[in-house]
Amino acid sequence: MKESINPYNGEKLFKFNELSNSELENKIKVAHECYKDWKDVSFKDKTTLMRNAGNELRNNKRKYGEIITKEMGKPISQAIAEVEKCAWVCDYYAENAEDQLQDEIVETDAETSYVKYQPLGVVLAVMPWNYPFWQVFRFAAPNLMAGNVGILKHASNVMKSAEMIQEVFENAGFPKGCFQNLILSSDKIKSVIENDLVKAVTLTGSKPAGASVASIAGENIKKSVLELGGSNALIVFDDANLDETVETCAKARFQNTGQSCIAGKRLLVHKNIAKEFTKRYAEKVKSFKTGDPMSEDTYIGVMAREDLAEDLEKQVSGSVEMGAKVVLGGNRKGTYFEPTILSEVTVDMPIFKEETFGPAIGITTFETDEKAVELSNNSVFGLGVSMFTSSKDRVKNLVPKFVEGAVFVNELVKSDPRLPFGGVKISGYGRELSSHGIKEFLNKKTVYVKW
Repeated sequence: MKESINPYNGEKLFKFNELSNSELENKIKVAHECYKDWKDVSFKDKTTLMRNAGNELRNNKRKYGEIITKEMGKPISQAIAEVEKCAWVCDYYAENAEDQLQDEIVETDAETSYVKYQPLGVVLAVMPWNYPFWQVFRFAAPNLMAGNVGILKHASNVMKSAEMIQEVFENAGFPKGCFQNLILSSDKIKSVIENDLVKAVTLTGSKPAGASVASIAGENIKKSVLELGGSNALIVFDDANLDETVETCAKARFQNTGQSCIAGKRLLVHKNIAKEFTKRYAEKVKSFKTGDPMSEDTYIGVMAREDLAEDLEKQVSGSVEMGAKVVLGGNRKGTYFEPTILSEVTVDMPIFKEETFGPAIGITTFETDEKAVELSNNSVFGLGVSMFTSSKDRVKNLVPKFVEGAVFVNELVKSDPRLPFGGVKISGYGRELSSHGIKEFLNKKTVYVKW
């Protein structure tokens, strides 16, 4: 039995019965049967259906947003924005998939030679709770347009969101079996990956979960894509526009109550401006309204589960015990964790070394560009980095030195359907979104014709 519980008030929301082995097997068979027809559906027809999905999301964004908010505590305005972003990715692939998947002509000695992009079949997505709609749609939209079909194992605390996502595609007119939600425990994932009808798997989640899925997929010689979190640095140089940088860095850390893989989690600030920046940053964070996630003006709500808040509490208190200074916050009550800023953070402290998944950030100072890069790269993660500067020469010089999947300049790291998204090191491998993401789960077939 799976159960959704509102993290703000403890209300029990929804109950779901886990699939039996035979029910699971049947759903996978339905997906495979659907694929046999879906792979040959024209781009024109797929485009119509994907646009319908975008319209379904926009027309019912409040309904879907409220489910997100109730299940995992995201402030309602941000939950609605998440649904709108899902509509955007549907529109993007409806408009661009056909061009992205055209045969790629390659000049060789042959009369004709080219690369043809063809779908693989049933793809399993194992998805987390923090962006319960967006994480799924950035997988589903490109893969459905490419001719694959999707089955979803979502996080157990957002099963209603998972049910609603399947509803979106059904209401849009997609054939039965194109996208199915599987109500499963994590210990059933292995059997799904091992099923001969399942051809690939993508996971967004923790390193242990990613390592397990990748191992099972590898043993069965199946393609996998992993996005396993990050500890992004926000690097503020002494020539940055402070007003704009403070605004962006505050949003980068505290949107979605800090529960984001690509959130800015380590503030690296030039020593010359550290005192002024810290003062302004604390004032900005204090201005964020906290409280009921269903209130339109709430910016920081509660964390999705109390155990997650407890983990963050240990990271903050452990860092303070090692010498970090509390600038703001630092206290927890149930699932609510005060917006927290620590200063005098060193590289050996938990808030620097570990991924923090909540509304807390540490400030570390530097004096040279080389030291800023060294500090940023001093992480087992490699998802993204933001640098704030007015120097174009600095940007040109430093961008190649970051070991990251993305470098954003004077902006927070964010996912965009037009750009590839993914990381290096233990942040994972493979890419989602853009023309790169849509080709991850395809057979890139070489065709060579000589008469």
